[in-house]
Amino acid sequence: MSIKLQQLMHFVMVVEEGGFRAASHRANRSQAALSTSIKELEKMLGQMLFEPGNKTKLTPFGEICLPKVVQFLNIYSALDNDLKAAAAGQQGRVRIASVPSVAAKLIPSVLGAFCEQYPNVEVSLIDDNAAGVEARLLSGEVDLALGNPSHLDEGGIDFKPLLSDPIGVVCLKDNPIASHSEGIEWQTLLEQPFIRNGTCTLLDPTPARALSEQALYSVENITSLFSVLELGIGVTTLPKLAFPTNETRLVWIPLIDPPLERQIGIFTLTDRTISPQAKAFHDLCVHYLRYE
Repeated sequence: MSIKLQQLMHFVMVVEEGGFRAASHRANRSQAALSTSIKELEKMLGQMLFEPGNKTKLTPFGEICLPKVVQFLNIYSALDNDLKAAAAGQQGRVRIASVPSVAAKLIPSVLGAFCEQYPNVEVSLIDDNAAGVEARLLSGEVDLALGNPSHLDEGGIDFKPLLSDPIGVVCLKDNPIASHSEGIEWQTLLEQPFIRNGTCTLLDPTPARALSEQALYSVENITSLFSVLELGIGVTTLPKLAFPTNETRLVWIPLIDPPLERQIGIFTLTDRTISPQAKAFHDLCVHYLRYE
C-alpha cells in the first residue's frame, strides 16, 4: 500500500488543531474516520505517530515525521497552485513575432490588457517582416505571429484576419502630388522617382507593380526609408499602419487605382496546441484588433 496524501494531511491537522475532535471538524470527517486514517498511516509506516495514552502528544517518531510531512505538503500545495496557474495562463511565457507597424501601433493596447490580467507571464515580442514572422512561427521560435500573409500556401499555418490596412503613397508635403489628398492613381506616380520597400510586394498582383519594377532605389529598413523620403529624392507606397502618426514632413495619400489593402491577422500552427498563456494573448488580439 502507498501513503495517501489525505492521510498526511490528516496527521498535520491533528497536530495543528490539538486533537482529533477539532481536526475532524476541519477535515469534514467523523472522528472515527479520521482516527482510522491515522491508524492506517501508522500501520504503513510501522511506527506510532501519537502516544497511546495521549492522542495529542507526538511520539519521538512523530516528532521526526512532522517537519518532513509539513515540508512535503507545502511543496505539494505550491506545485498544485503553479500547475493550476499555468493551466489558467497565469504563469509561463508567451513569445510573439509581429511586423513592425502592428507591433508599434496595435500591440501596445493588447499588451497593456494582457499584463493587467496576467501579471506573472513573461512576454517576448520580436519585430520582423511578413515572411520573417511566419518563418519564426514555423520554426517554433514563437507561439504566435501577427502580420499579413506572405507564404500561407506552404501549409501548416492557420491565419485569422482581424483588420484591413489600406495602401497609400508617401511623399514630402511640398511634392505636387500631395495635393491629391483624397486619393491618387498609380499612373500619376510614373513620373516620380520610386523607392521600393519590403511592402511593395503588395503591388505585384496589380498593374501598379510597374512602379516597383522601375524603382531607382530600394530600402528595406523602415527607419532608413523615412530618412530617404525626407530627402525628397523619391516617393513610395506603404500601408497606413506603417506611416507614423506624428510625421510632420511627409504625407500619406490613399491609393485609389488600384485600391489596395493588406489583411492584418494572427497566425498559429495548425498541428500544434498553443499554451494557455499564448491562447489568452491570442484571444485578446482577436478582441482588441478586430475593432481597430
